[in-house]
Amino acid sequence: MKNHKFMWLVSILLVLSAFLAACGDKTEDAGTKDPVKEEDKPVAETPEEDLAQVLNLIESAEIPSIDSSVSEDAVGFNVLNNIMEGLYRLDADSLPTPGMADGEPEISEDGLTYTFKLRDAQWSDGTPVTANDFVFAWQRAIDPATGSPYGPYLMAGMIKNATEIGEGTAEIADLGITAEDDKTLVVELERPVAYFLSLMSFGTFYPLNEEFVTAQGDAYASNSDSMIYNGPFSLADWDGTGNWKYVKNEKYWDAATVQLEEINVDVVKETSTAVQLYEQGKKDRVTLSAEYAMQYADDPNIINELETAVFYFKLNQERGGKATPLANADIRKALARAFNKEEMAEAVLANGSIAANFLVASDFTFDENGKDFRDYSGEHTAYNPEEALEYWEKGLATLGVDSLEIEILGGDTENAKKQQEWFKSEFERNLPGLTIKLKEVPFAVRLELDDTSDYDIQSAGWGPDFQDPISFIELFVTTSPQNKMNYSSAEYDALVESTKTTLANDPVARFEAFAKAEKLLLDEDTAVIPQYQRGRMVLMNPNVQGLATHPFGGDYSYKWTYMAPEAK
Repeated sequence: MKNHKFMWLVSILLVLSAFLAACGDKTEDAGTKDPVKEEDKPVAETPEEDLAQVLNLIESAEIPSIDSSVSEDAVGFNVLNNIMEGLYRLDADSLPTPGMADGEPEISEDGLTYTFKLRDAQWSDGTPVTANDFVFAWQRAIDPATGSPYGPYLMAGMIKNATEIGEGTAEIADLGITAEDDKTLVVELERPVAYFLSLMSFGTFYPLNEEFVTAQGDAYASNSDSMIYNGPFSLADWDGTGNWKYVKNEKYWDAATVQLEEINVDVVKETSTAVQLYEQGKKDRVTLSAEYAMQYADDPNIINELETAVFYFKLNQERGGKATPLANADIRKALARAFNKEEMAEAVLANGSIAANFLVASDFTFDENGKDFRDYSGEHTAYNPEEALEYWEKGLATLGVDSLEIEILGGDTENAKKQQEWFKSEFERNLPGLTIKLKEVPFAVRLELDDTSDYDIQSAGWGPDFQDPISFIELFVTTSPQNKMNYSSAEYDALVESTKTTLANDPVARFEAFAKAEKLLLDEDTAVIPQYQRGRMVLMNPNVQGLATHPFGGDYSYKWTYMAPEAK
């Protein structure tokens, strides 16, 4: 596992140093380290020429969408991270470094205007990447007609006029992004945003070629031939469903760094099949379920990784226009205390995952003194079957019933099914009169049901988009596209808003506000129930070198990956 604590501190220092130097604000000077420069970027070692530069991978779910304006899931963003590139990208050490941007931007003294110069770069069809490609993409993402889940969510309150566009009081053309010329892009913010450059590596902010996208119409991003690419790889052999392939993008500005010629990705949902393919030498990397994690625990090719993804139950309080039993706070609090998270992490998952009595991941965000956010907030809603039973009986009495049937919406993979069966057993054992109905569906179907709030309880997970507690905490404000469970708290919304406004320049007070919001969400309101922070036990071919894993955004970057004849 990487030292994400160190990486985050360096990342924030890099971002803040540019901002603070421009503002002259010495009270928040987090350091003087220079930003990452182009010549400092890690470069993959040159592989042996006689080894085929082909990587064979497994994915557990199909791609729901790789339209960067619409994508909202881990699979889609991981693909986009390797076929597209924004103003910035995360480098091999997960530090934000200029991508399409030609060096660091010029930042105004008030921290509200960023002027980017673009490098000479091309799309995979040979047309130049221009500033207008960013203007078009951002305007498309904020346009209500696009239905972007992230555009309005991320831009509102940050990019100038984004909120007003969402409210219908400003035109899309008023969005605070302007192409002064083909190589000069100006972005205007509503407020200083310390993590802005980190956010520029996120998929929603990638450029799009207006002429190409417009010509494709509704067919855009429906298959690999209906897209053009500006990242290290192009997509191939994808018909909109099933398997896909990456091929090296020779038009990429930094193609000399890219060593892999081809990456073949097959969707395999059963761990047993995945392990068999690995053992046969047909796949180079496989993530293990609990059964196989224990079996291969001593294998020299095992890699242990603690991710920043946190999994939880979303509790829907209204379904089909009617209140669900989860509208009762005591029922929610009973469920939150009715399953043994330690047992789940250690025995059911057995892959390095840890029990989560929290929403914001541990070993993820830190203040300027290196203090983990978890030290600000502590733990919430731990396993306590006695308290669970008390809340349960109180809730049933209030509802005037002696039993309930509640549906859990979850995934259809082998791992997901095992977890869901375990949850069913725990809930029914600790809460007499409860019947759990499991609804196990493909990932894309679960997203559709989530969009319409057509579920009681949903097993969900979140990997952060950028390194700040708000990437988790803002999920459950009233207007968040990830909420969709009919939870709304004016107090919670106000706490989150304060971290962007009155507390924006006070890091300690800001973290304290996030801690209050997390306690409100998990303890007082019990709107969601944390399960675990995901760990991975992975079998990986030792010939695979330079695979970059990231704590936020796309999970993996293959730009620096290569096949070596033996591990180094």
